Amino acid sequence: MPKFIVYLAQYHQDFRLAELDSLARLEGVAIAYDRAGVVEDSPLLEVEVGSAEEAARLVRRGILVRSIVEYWGSGATYDEVFAEVKQRPERWAEYAQKSFKFTVDSFGRTLSQDDKVAVIESFSFLGFQGPIRMRDPEAEFFVCEDYGESGRSQPNKRPRRIWFGRVVGRGSRDLIDVFDVKKRRYLGNTTMDAELSLVMANQALARTGSLVYDPFVGTGSFLLTCAHFGACTVGSDIDGRQIRGTAGFRRGVDGIQANLAQYRVADRVLDTVVFDVCRNPWRPGPLFDAIVTDPPYGVRAGAKRLGRKAGALPERSLRVVDGVANHLRADYYPPTVPYEMSDVIRDLLDLAAEKLVVGGRLVYWLPTVADEYEPEDVPGHPALRLVANSEQPFGAWSRRLITMEKIGPAAATAADSRLAASASPAPAHQNFRDKYFASFGRAAAE
Repeated sequence: MPKFIVYLAQYHQDFRLAELDSLARLEGVAIAYDRAGVVEDSPLLEVEVGSAEEAARLVRRGILVRSIVEYWGSGATYDEVFAEVKQRPERWAEYAQKSFKFTVDSFGRTLSQDDKVAVIESFSFLGFQGPIRMRDPEAEFFVCEDYGESGRSQPNKRPRRIWFGRVVGRGSRDLIDVFDVKKRRYLGNTTMDAELSLVMANQALARTGSLVYDPFVGTGSFLLTCAHFGACTVGSDIDGRQIRGTAGFRRGVDGIQANLAQYRVADRVLDTVVFDVCRNPWRPGPLFDAIVTDPPYGVRAGAKRLGRKAGALPERSLRVVDGVANHLRADYYPPTVPYEMSDVIRDLLDLAAEKLVVGGRLVYWLPTVADEYEPEDVPGHPALRLVANSEQPFGAWSRRLITMEKIGPAAATAADSRLAASASPAPAHQNFRDKYFASFGRAAAE
């Protein structure tokens, strides 16, 4: 297959390949690359794709992808690059009379404008005679000098590799600005940032005709991004105040509805409802194409489920105020008890095993203690296959974006899953809230 260069964003490096693989699945594009040869500190990845058209389709909704470039040559020096390019003169002759432009970039070192001009002039042997057009040219050519890890006090003097080719497609990083939470009409203290919300939508394979559910919807970030890509979405939460807009940073707006109107996706957000996910009203059997969520793990808000503390009396909910029973009032909030993180995750996997269609995906955040984490800590389920595990570190703790795919009918009951979990050592996310405030919170204060 023809070779291409994927020009990746140098952000969230641990998420980039997982998103790229999901994009290939979404677009039905066969892609091949050497995982063992991936250079983690480089934004450039050599891949094989069937055609330039397929390559453009592969990256068109990528968030961690800047562009994809048809490979023409590479090497440690420009002489090596030129020698490879000259092996295929019929390819560059096609663009001899077309409008064009060159983009010269570098990684790990800053090139001056004079340096960039010299690089462009060194490719004069291509014989392009068409007009130079900086906006909307018929062909754009890309040169990148990779000097290695950026941020060094003494950058490498020579590039470790130089890449050259023709740009055939771009990602959708502009959506990060479109969905920037600073521009959002309604948000809360747990609102997920735009870049990662969009990446999660790609990981979930959100697309036209799919049905996506967020069981801890909060202020609805995932409803927005998944709906943007065409999915129909629905969300639920035990706390209706987040949904209605009485618990956000910006009050006086119509809660999640304000954001739906802002992004013009109200027709694809089917509903937002209030209930305890442990006692959900969904009909039995498969229903959703994806479940995308950020379970509350206690750093900003602790998870809750319906219940009463030991010894608590029920009389408060039975009170009558102004002739209306307390539990029937619009602002009534039922009694809840803490919902331990490991219990949340086990219940979430059981929910996904039952409610996802075969091939559907569960995408969720898992908090872990850095020093205690082991790969075996990621909970499993007989009906789910682990697709990706990407880490976002915060020093003493991390959160991991876990992507799982349903591979068949639920093969274990909730009781069986809990029995298997109870036989394993305590995972690094167990009692995460207590660990965070006992250790990490104290360290941050100091």
